[in-house]
Amino acid sequence: MKYLDEMNLAMDYIEDNLQGKTDYEKIAQIACCSVYHFQRMFTFMTDITLSEYIRRRKMTMAAFELQSSNIKVIDLAYRYGYESPEAFARAFQGIHGITPTAARSLGADIKAFPRISFQISIKGASAMNYKIVEKEAFQVYGIEEVFETINGENLKKIPEFWLEKLSNKECAKLVKSAGYPSVVNAVCGYRKIEGTKFPYMLCVMKTPLSDTTGYTVVDIPKATWAVFENEPHSIEETSTALQELGSRIYTDWLPTANYELVEGYDFEMYYSDFDKYREEIWIRVDPKYQLS
Repeated sequence: MKYLDEMNLAMDYIEDNLQGKTDYEKIAQIACCSVYHFQRMFTFMTDITLSEYIRRRKMTMAAFELQSSNIKVIDLAYRYGYESPEAFARAFQGIHGITPTAARSLGADIKAFPRISFQISIKGASAMNYKIVEKEAFQVYGIEEVFETINGENLKKIPEFWLEKLSNKECAKLVKSAGYPSVVNAVCGYRKIEGTKFPYMLCVMKTPLSDTTGYTVVDIPKATWAVFENEPHSIEETSTALQELGSRIYTDWLPTANYELVEGYDFEMYYSDFDKYREEIWIRVDPKYQLS
């Protein structure tokens, strides 16, 4: 449960530092991971982006101050890290549906978003399909793009990236370059980028038959992998099914497993059988302790 403790320490820091600019690097440092990985875990576990959660908490506390004091809107804007009262007012209205000035009125409808804390929840949910795999070092190659995690931009841009490369035949070209029957998968977090961005690659396995000309090649180290599989579904449900599988990994499996997460090299594997589709998520892990 170490990682839950680290997540909760990060949430404590967020709560203690709602005023001023948000330091995403510091939040991730407290959680002992990169900014990208913390935001990825947070979204899987809460179904909202980290930046949206922080915005909600800032606007909740700002509304309390507006209703309980005579503080000026411009002073409140700067207190909560906004560069102008106009930007603050837009954020406030986006959360509460009314302007900061209107929020002072008696009887004004205000939304209050509570802070989040993480704990093990006993749900009695359906079983998870997973296996532990020891795999030697290997290489993948493919089409790389770098995505931004702030405001959940990656959640919108990655599906667009897939659609673009499918429609312009770049995925088909990548499969042909493999030199063997293959399918396009994806890997992310395979190299560190400072700040809130991360690399994501549409990839295939590299073999002696592969033509990697013009593609990025990534070395995958020898590792122990936890491999999770979801149930077959329609192609329209792929994004939702992958999100739900990721959520269950971080909320149901990891807190009680005999393994700790090793950051980096997360794989998404895609399979199809006629009109049914399924995915696997591969994450690197280390045993917490050796069983005797």
